[in-house]
Amino acid sequence: MKRVNGSPGSRNLQCILESRMNDQGQAGKMNRRDFLRLTSAGAAVAAVAAGAGVARAGAASMAAGEASGAGQARRPNVILLMDDQNTAGLSKRYGYPFDTMPIMDRLASEGVDFTKAYCTMPACMPSRTSIFTGRWPSAHRVRSNYMSDAVFFERDIYDVAASCGYRTGLVGKNHTYLGPEKVDFWRIYNHTRGDRTNGDRKMLDAYERWLDALEFNVSTTPTPFPVEAQFSHRIVTDAIDFIDQAGAQPFFLEVSFPDPHDPEQVPAPYWDMFPPASIPEPRAGLGDLKRLGYRAEWLHDLEIDGFPATNKLWSRYLSNYLGSLRMIDDQVGRLVDHLKEKGLLDNTVIARISDHGDYLMKYGLARKGVGMPETLIHVPMFWCGPGFHAEKSVGENNFVSLADVMPTICEIMGAPIPRGVQGRSLLPLIRGEDYPAAEFRSIYAEAGLGGLYYEREDRMPVSIARTGKTGWDELNGVTQSGCQRMVRMGKWKLVFDMMGYGQFHDLEKDPDELENLFGDPRFAAEQAALMAELAMWTIRNTDSLPTGPQANSEVQFEKYRTKWATPHNWYAPHRRGERHPVAFVP
Repeated sequence: MKRVNGSPGSRNLQCILESRMNDQGQAGKMNRRDFLRLTSAGAAVAAVAAGAGVARAGAASMAAGEASGAGQARRPNVILLMDDQNTAGLSKRYGYPFDTMPIMDRLASEGVDFTKAYCTMPACMPSRTSIFTGRWPSAHRVRSNYMSDAVFFERDIYDVAASCGYRTGLVGKNHTYLGPEKVDFWRIYNHTRGDRTNGDRKMLDAYERWLDALEFNVSTTPTPFPVEAQFSHRIVTDAIDFIDQAGAQPFFLEVSFPDPHDPEQVPAPYWDMFPPASIPEPRAGLGDLKRLGYRAEWLHDLEIDGFPATNKLWSRYLSNYLGSLRMIDDQVGRLVDHLKEKGLLDNTVIARISDHGDYLMKYGLARKGVGMPETLIHVPMFWCGPGFHAEKSVGENNFVSLADVMPTICEIMGAPIPRGVQGRSLLPLIRGEDYPAAEFRSIYAEAGLGGLYYEREDRMPVSIARTGKTGWDELNGVTQSGCQRMVRMGKWKLVFDMMGYGQFHDLEKDPDELENLFGDPRFAAEQAALMAELAMWTIRNTDSLPTGPQANSEVQFEKYRTKWATPHNWYAPHRRGERHPVAFVP
């Protein structure tokens, strides 16, 4: 079921066919193989498209025709802004002491700001795959940064966008299963290499050699190259190129910054914009590390071995990290200004997210690696655009996930949500419309590759995490061993694992998660409620793909027809709200 791009004509026709079939409740009648042929590069649909002379220009003209006909407004453009390894709450808007992202703060204030947003897994590739497929890692099957070929889904957001006549682009960091064949515009960066379409190549070569020499460590001197060499600047320049080439066609563009992920480095004027001496020590420090268990202690040993400068110069690490946020923010300002100049801002939806967070030297740790503390899984998310003016309480009271991004964008584009999507469309919340509040009372996340935890007696050397002569990977077999599941509801947080070990925290009283209340009889009722919520989420996220026997024959379809939630993929019917306060029994 891994998706492959089809011809532009087949994708546009696909969107129309699927919309009609969704309206008629007939999508399940298709043979699975036929459906896959239709939704990717199916021979029958592709032949129709080719016979009709439909090409990408045809898709654009169809979209333009739909926009101009019958009084319909032009479909909104969608820009997905993503940075890498950015914990929620690191700006003035959220009470942070430093003004790191004033432009992002302004955009958040103009839209709907979800302050209880969580990643699906605190690792780059699994989390990013959830963003594009709307599925949790246990369903899309990418559970580490080296499992892109395992991906499993029916259609992703790029399939949906292209099928509906959108011009698609990806500029910046990818780190997923996606390839250039999936999009119209492809300019890719990682943490030490970037696209060379724009800029002085000699300077860019020298800059990237300098990055290599950092060996992913924190820089102790200002970057000796101008802002124009930085990836965030170059990525926005690429984004502007994409926008200028789009013409009248609506577009979907992912703008993905590799920063503030390591190596932590910034040039003037961002160097010492937030001086190391002004940065307070984390409330939970190295003395609290043992509370996280052996794997966290092993990770600390790994960091000492691989990144000694980061550990010794923790305030420089944080200073560079915060300076990087401000640098990203200024580049977002360039992008927004360009949208204004082109007259596009009023018809463009901007969604801002990060793939996961950073320890930020809590517990004496940098970057990411073990467990699901808030600093790793709580991420920023806001949506701004035409008609997005919900009450502030909507963003403050509802728990949402990065898995909700894909179905929300589907509905913004006017497309049906594909089968197998587990996230929930946030569009009614964003528009200030009615929505089932019970569906957003909690959120769920996952961690771990499986198997048993590595323990002290296993005597695992940190050298197993080496990647080459000097590099190392904090996401490895030791730190990712075992399997954990998390649920957040109200002020409570529960983490439970495959061994039956639990963590239970009151985040209002214990925001650093230092006091484990699991098994405390004083909180038995609250713990039981979250255990039930976790069980519900775990069952709900059991993969529904493939769709079952109805995919194999017309006769079996009638016997095993699956009822799919429309239009938002909500499971709301299993609760009956205020009219039925007791549990619903079907």
